[in-house]
Amino acid sequence: MKKSTLYILIAVVIAMAAAIAFLLIKNQQQQTEMAEIVEQMTFEKEQLENEYEELAIQYDGYQMGSLHNDSLVELLSQEKQRVQDLLEELRITKATNARRINELKKELATVRAVMVQYVHQIDSLDQQNKRLVNENREVKRQFAEVSTKATQLEEEKQKLTEVVTRASMMEVTDLGVTLLNDRDRKTKRAHKVAKIQFSYTVMKNITTAVGMKTIYLRLRRPDGEVMVKEPDNRFRFENRDIEYSVKKDFEYAGEQMSDVMYWNVEEVLQIGTYNADFFIDGNLVGSFPFRIEK
Repeated sequence: MKKSTLYILIAVVIAMAAAIAFLLIKNQQQQTEMAEIVEQMTFEKEQLENEYEELAIQYDGYQMGSLHNDSLVELLSQEKQRVQDLLEELRITKATNARRINELKKELATVRAVMVQYVHQIDSLDQQNKRLVNENREVKRQFAEVSTKATQLEEEKQKLTEVVTRASMMEVTDLGVTLLNDRDRKTKRAHKVAKIQFSYTVMKNITTAVGMKTIYLRLRRPDGEVMVKEPDNRFRFENRDIEYSVKKDFEYAGEQMSDVMYWNVEEVLQIGTYNADFFIDGNLVGSFPFRIEK
């Protein structure tokens, strides 16, 4: 073999070896670059998953039950489910599926924009609710204030009514009792008493309505029993019917007047202290005790 041929063969081998070495190095570089690309895509996928998870957490943060808007609650529920579905799809999508990963990125931007709109609506509703709550509180406060004033006015009216009522109440004074025998002469012996005379004076009162009135005398024996002639002898006092002993009609003109009433003794009188109570217009207007001795 000629030396020239040998040199050619050696040169070809060296060239082939160099080409193979170049190809090996190129392939190694491509594999390294591909690994870096896959690693970058995996990182981007993980980042995208994190963003989806954060968005899902934001949706979870809204208490659906606290929103008093059924339409908005329904839309929030739908978007929340949409985010969960996209997140599940992203998790099972290979990092090398660049086309789908990019589509999911765009979907994320869309659902995030929707989220922003809902946040604005929720904030607006929250502000409206706060305003309504404040207005409701103010209305309740005003109502309570008006109720308090009304109660105060009613109490003042009641007090004024009581004052007027007390002022218009008639008064009986100069009360006296005289024990009389069957000849209308004074006696101190209980067994000789045939009649008990009660004297009294109705005082002047310009605030009292004039006209016909009735004065009731209620006698109570020492044992507390009311002395009555008939069981039907009753009159109205403090929303109930009570017994009276004697009554007398008179015309009142607003001026002071004096008069007498009598109790005809038809029973054996007890020894001790009696009480005589006088009533006019349903009010107790005078009262005094007296004794009957043996």
